[in-house]
Amino acid sequence: MLDVCIGEDQGRAREDYAAENLATLRQLALNLLQREKSKKRGIRCKMLNACWNHSYLLNLLGVDPKDI
Repeated sequence: MLDVCIGEDQGRAREDYAAENLATLRQLALNLLQREKSKKRGIRCKMLNACWNHSYLLNLLGVDPKDI
């Protein structure tokens, strides 16, 4: 799932713990996208929507946009 949606195989982080840290962040992002049920779209579309719509991104992260 990570390779198809996020392109994990294209990552070139190879020093120290960079690859492990990025893999953890990718897994976290994937879990947040899968948990979100307000839009019935695929993971790729949810990622694009989060890039374009800041309130949707904040909703994914669990932050109320009114608090910012």
